[in-house]
Amino acid sequence: MQLVGYEPSGRGSALLVSDADAEIDARPLEAGDDLAYSLGERHCAGTIDESGVHVACDRPSAPHCEYHTSTWVCARCTGTCLKDEMDCYEDHAVYIAAFAPDTFKVGVTKRRRLETRLREQGADRGAHVHTVSNGRIARELEAEIAERLVDRVRTPAKVASLAATVDEAGWKSVLAEFDVIDRYRFDYGLGLEARPVRETIASGTVVGVKGRLLVLETGGTAYAVDMRDLVGYDLEGGRPDRNLQSSLGSFGT
Repeated sequence: MQLVGYEPSGRGSALLVSDADAEIDARPLEAGDDLAYSLGERHCAGTIDESGVHVACDRPSAPHCEYHTSTWVCARCTGTCLKDEMDCYEDHAVYIAAFAPDTFKVGVTKRRRLETRLREQGADRGAHVHTVSNGRIARELEAEIAERLVDRVRTPAKVASLAATVDEAGWKSVLAEFDVIDRYRFDYGLGLEARPVRETIASGTVVGVKGRLLVLETGGTAYAVDMRDLVGYDLEGGRPDRNLQSSLGSFGT
């Protein structure tokens, strides 16, 4: 078996596992579920064809080799189309996302995907601040706002947000300059009192998923796993035998 992908919390969280017949099994990640996989060798995760069959690749680059790495050209757009012909003619939303406690990010998505996109990123709050008729205009607005706010949030900041709350005064201040169209507030049901330990594991009891961060509990310690870091690993059934870093709370008082 190989872990070849994942579904973040915006679309119903799951790990995508390729079995011996190259069929893809979506392993749901519901709170209370038990995972028991050991991580083996890591190599290119290959690709999934249009029929849903996994096309394997044994090149050592992970999570994908140069032949199976796809780059979404629109993600690099700042208003000047990088395609041969512009094709983003539908309503787009410009949004501000909050990651606890005080990271505020500007982003762009198709209007119909706004709430899903915010959940996919693991945002704690969201605000829809502009609706425009195409992606080019949206990217121009995003680039302008990004001079004041970040347009990317790294994994360490997202891990830090797992047991934090949003700075309400900071959030209110950021939104003061916009005519907010709609507001979103998300609860991922994690209920954490302390920041989890960051690890790369696929074993433990599922606490929940926030964006692409999977929170697992094992041995009295909560671990934050970036599911992107799992892609490409061969999986074996059974819990790993290596020692993991424990949180101070797991030792009691």
